[in-house]
Amino acid sequence: MSLVTATEHFERIHRIISVLDEENLKIINTMKKYGPRNLQQISRKSGVPYPTVYTRVNKLAGQKLLHTYAYPNFSKIGLARALVLLTPVAGRELLVREALKLPGYWLSIIRSSGECNGYYSVHAIPADNRQDFEQYLDQLIPSGLATSYRIFWLGEYNAVASFDHFDLKKGVWKFPWASWLRLFLEERKREKPEDQDSRKDSFDKNDLLILKELTKDARKKLSEFARLIGVTLPAAKYRFDNIVRKGLIKDYIINVLPYAPVISELMEVRLDFKSESLLEAKEKLLQGLPFVMSYSKIRGANSITTRIYLPRSELNNLLTLLSTLVRHDILDRFSYLTLDPMTIENQTFSYEYYDDESGWSYDNRQYVDSLRKLVSNFEKEEFRIPSFQPGEIAPILVV
Repeated sequence: MSLVTATEHFERIHRIISVLDEENLKIINTMKKYGPRNLQQISRKSGVPYPTVYTRVNKLAGQKLLHTYAYPNFSKIGLARALVLLTPVAGRELLVREALKLPGYWLSIIRSSGECNGYYSVHAIPADNRQDFEQYLDQLIPSGLATSYRIFWLGEYNAVASFDHFDLKKGVWKFPWASWLRLFLEERKREKPEDQDSRKDSFDKNDLLILKELTKDARKKLSEFARLIGVTLPAAKYRFDNIVRKGLIKDYIINVLPYAPVISELMEVRLDFKSESLLEAKEKLLQGLPFVMSYSKIRGANSITTRIYLPRSELNNLLTLLSTLVRHDILDRFSYLTLDPMTIENQTFSYEYYDDESGWSYDNRQYVDSLRKLVSNFEKEEFRIPSFQPGEIAPILVV
């Protein structure tokens, strides 16, 4: 499990704003495109001298201002991502959070308000057990924990890191909403969707152990992988190269946020397009918007769910843009959740439940039994003392 404290993330994010200069942005953009591990390649591709790249990257990393991690290609390791919106029964909010964790295959859980006044969570479930997971969620309602839930099965994850609208000279961000609106309203040729190779490649538990470590730190040294799985350094490099070659890494995430958390909003916005052709024609426009952190298509619908982080003063402009797209018949509707950064819990994918012989283990009977025990123990308690959270300034996490 990789759980990051609020204080660590806030300090890193708050201080990074002061180092958004030209050379750092070149380095960050090149890392995003070519990966963060090979600093010599980053130097060649960015045009920044190697000694400068080496010094800047290590200084930012040492000060915890730069964090990079790999995002797995879940479909290639036999997992399917699910987004769950769950409304708890009043008084059982904390119990619901624990219930969402019981199957073990959760990635993030966050308190939310708006369309769902409860919890927003993301899970990576064995693809063959999707129906089992939905049946588990069904049990939360008769158990008296939740009044309702919605589940969306997600397509591939797309990370966004655009600094195109940052004015280096003035040190400020530009938000040309009218220009962005014109781009969305332009007639665009329907783009043929890129073929997503979702076939499972061969992998084993050691591959998953390395991939798990990369999801915590994409720049982790090969020598650490060698110690972790008990092999020589050349064998560890061979393993790592194979993981890359097989496409088990979907993307590299460069965790740099552009606005001060105290004046910003973290949201999840769902865009329901009028048609599949409109979704395909407009999807790539999201990649150039500085307030979009990531997005995924929703399987079986003409919809995209997006993680958005923007200054609070720009929120009304965002809603105006989306409302205009509805009036122009590009969107059928949109909806959004406000996410509470102070409540975010993250963990890596559940590699520990994989066995080389039998594959992913998933036991719904065990999870339902654990759910019954959780509820029973809660109801037997005579005194339930609430746990209040310190009033810190909220961190922002990329999940």
